[in-house]
Amino acid sequence: MNSDNELAFFCLLIKQGSLVATARELNLTPPAVSRRLSQLEERLGVRLLNRTTRRISLTHEGEIYFENALRILQEIDEMEQRVSSSRTTPKGLLRVNAPFGFGRSYIAPAISSFARMFPDIEVQLHLTDRPIHLPNEAIDVSIHFGQIPDSRLIAKKIAANRRLLCASPAYIKMAGEPLTPRELTMHQCIVLRQNDSAYANWRFTKGHQEETVKVHGKLSSNDGQVAIDWALDGYGILMRAEWDVAKYLKSGRLVQVLKDYSTPPADIYAVYLDRLEYSPRVAYFLDHLCNYLAKLIDYPNSP
Repeated sequence: MNSDNELAFFCLLIKQGSLVATARELNLTPPAVSRRLSQLEERLGVRLLNRTTRRISLTHEGEIYFENALRILQEIDEMEQRVSSSRTTPKGLLRVNAPFGFGRSYIAPAISSFARMFPDIEVQLHLTDRPIHLPNEAIDVSIHFGQIPDSRLIAKKIAANRRLLCASPAYIKMAGEPLTPRELTMHQCIVLRQNDSAYANWRFTKGHQEETVKVHGKLSSNDGQVAIDWALDGYGILMRAEWDVAKYLKSGRLVQVLKDYSTPPADIYAVYLDRLEYSPRVAYFLDHLCNYLAKLIDYPNSP
């Protein structure tokens, strides 16, 4: 048994959690699996597992061996992808992270069509509104809005996006329309509380002039759709991504305010580690995602 096979065998054993399950997976008998494990331990001169008839657990040396085995197998896979003369058909596991709202509305349907095109791919989609900091062992590609915090990461722009201020016609009729950012302090603003940023500080740019306005209102939420629903109900002015409010602006249920002012960029990026730059599953997925979103770009959220 060569070193690669030993590493793969040990990782499979840990994943399966028992000698019996591993034997079933490899189409071997449990004594054969036990013998193979004993030979590995004899060669290394250490005990890797504590084992009983029902369960196994890692020793300290086993934890070190398992952690490095996973890393080495991944590096071998990435090396083979880099030296391949052409892209292979994507296969294997792809782990994607995205914000809740955008993930449900756009990333999940894109993954559905991607999986239909490439049946050998397996995709895990993890939705969260808290930022994922790469490297993260459980994530390959993270969908990110706005500026990328770490220059060591590769960030591919997959769609343009703006943050827009909007409110219902009923609210504008009742409270009037603000003409400058400073006038927002006299309005009810619906605040979206996400991550740990200064959520009530809205930044604006016009020409070379920048200003930050601390807004307030009776309603705030950490859920983007809830905030939109409140704006539709006339509770105040909301700052939200164009992709989320485009269909309401188009239908007239919301109207844009302060059109002459720009807000911080919110372009949509796929962020991943440089070691995945040559991964077929990542490259094919990002190409598919860009094409999928490009078809929706005129009216991103149209029904």
